[in-house]
Amino acid sequence: MNSKLWNKNFTLIIVATSLGSIGGIAGNFALSFLVFAETQSTLAAAFNAAMVFVPAFILPLFAAPWMDRLPRKPFLVWGDAINGILYALAGFYLLNFEFSYGAYLGFSLLVSCLQTFDELAYNSIYPNLITPGMEQKGYSVLGMLFPVIRVVMLPVAAVLYDTVGVGMMLIMQGALSVVAAVLDGMIKISEENRLEEESYSFKMWKNDVSEALAYIKNEKGLKSIYTYMAVTNGVGGGYQPLLVAFFSTAPGMTAAMYSLFSAAEFIGRSIGGVFQYKVPIKPKNRFSFAFFVYMVYESMDMILLWLPYPLMLLNRGICGFLGINSATMREAAVQTYIPDNLRARINAFEDMIYFAASAILSLLVGLVGEVLDYRICVTLCGAFTMLVCFATILKNKKHVDKVYNPKCG
Repeated sequence: MNSKLWNKNFTLIIVATSLGSIGGIAGNFALSFLVFAETQSTLAAAFNAAMVFVPAFILPLFAAPWMDRLPRKPFLVWGDAINGILYALAGFYLLNFEFSYGAYLGFSLLVSCLQTFDELAYNSIYPNLITPGMEQKGYSVLGMLFPVIRVVMLPVAAVLYDTVGVGMMLIMQGALSVVAAVLDGMIKISEENRLEEESYSFKMWKNDVSEALAYIKNEKGLKSIYTYMAVTNGVGGGYQPLLVAFFSTAPGMTAAMYSLFSAAEFIGRSIGGVFQYKVPIKPKNRFSFAFFVYMVYESMDMILLWLPYPLMLLNRGICGFLGINSATMREAAVQTYIPDNLRARINAFEDMIYFAASAILSLLVGLVGEVLDYRICVTLCGAFTMLVCFATILKNKKHVDKVYNPKCG
């Protein structure tokens, strides 16, 4: 454990993040299978995914400029606390009433609004909790955290789903979120409040938005990265319901196998995360490595569901190893590249295009999944995102390389 990285603040944020992820993975697993069991439709899940992206697209435009002028820690604490209360209430509802798709949509919409504020605060404050010079290590820890918890929790979630039920799982998730909020509150950080002498006005908001837009307008590298990642994340998120449907309906496939499906990716990510933590990729090699990973990842997605189950696991293991190295490298480079006083606004811009793409692409993929074989649909998704990679990342290599390696600019 590196003492320069693992100070009190960094340890607290990682533990709090772990608790939130434990509950979130288990809860989302349970809700995914509950919704499909109740509706028997991939379109129903896709519609929900598209709908919850609407507030995540709109709210950052208004919240981020305000947040850049205020301390981020209170948003983090109250976000986790309220999230915990909402999930606990949802759990009590399911224990006492029948599942309602309409109520589920309303709950998802409310949680999405809350998570928008929480994620903006988290993404803005996290770089400030990392010792300068340790950014790649800090993001490699964060990159390993979710897959490690996912591989542990999915089998546990599968057992809990069949034993205690969805309602009790959501109550557990709520309790973990409240504990995470307490840990967030113990973080000690000095943050500037730029609203002490004047209230926030429409004119101030307009100027803040204009400042961020002027910055991003001249950053062709950031725009290229954001565009490709928006498409690949949107398409990937869109066919997640297809994977649930595939493992629910394909002969020989089960929900338990789906829960183990991520184990290979976890192994790959764990090995890749350790590699990234110990051997950071040199700035001059970052672009070439990133583009190589994108090509491999999209190719692996194209063939994923056509493989025998053991080779699916190998497929995900390779993607896990390469993916975490690329994602950690990209996140550390991008967040370090963006000025701190613009970070919430630029991250909001990133989130907005991600959510816009996800809302549209999730719905389109869900519609295609209603009429085409699930395997064909996933293959088409991979081919489409590969073409987008050529049109954005490769075409604008010089500008993207400047983000990954500022010295080349």
